[in-house]
Amino acid sequence: MPGRIIDSAADLAEGAAWLCRAEPRFAPVLAGIGPLPLRRRPDGFGALLDMIVSQQVSTASAAAIHARLVAAGFDSEAAVAGAEAGALAACGLSRPKIAYLHAIARAAPDYDALRRLPDGEVTARLTALKGVGRWTAELYLLSALGRADAFPAGDLALQEAARVLFDLA
Repeated sequence: MPGRIIDSAADLAEGAAWLCRAEPRFAPVLAGIGPLPLRRRPDGFGALLDMIVSQQVSTASAAAIHARLVAAGFDSEAAVAGAEAGALAACGLSRPKIAYLHAIARAAPDYDALRRLPDGEVTARLTALKGVGRWTAELYLLSALGRADAFPAGDLALQEAARVLFDLA
């Protein structure tokens, strides 16, 4: 069974308060940025599609590609599974991303089951899909399923922020 779920701004505030008690160096950072935004998104294929599309491109580029996919009708698992590679490429997807999205859509993961599974099992099932690595699985746990104990430790921006905050080499 899943552990604690982040569903509200109050959940985030509670977690931030705990973090500041556990590691006081976070307190001035969190005070400086204000209330944490709740960055939940609906789970399922759409969440993975968004994550794959946004990998290694700017936010603006990801939004433009996503808008073209939606306009072309490629925003569902069935549509992507049956889409020709050329049609997806015309929306701005690279060949690897097309292969990943085809693989995920055609595998048709059981998203209902993922909601009920423990974090480790969700990660194992997602990383078994072509194109889904640990970072994507952890981001899915955190943002799509709201799992409080998930953390994409391999995220370079988070690593850099920790390096600066803790004065690491």
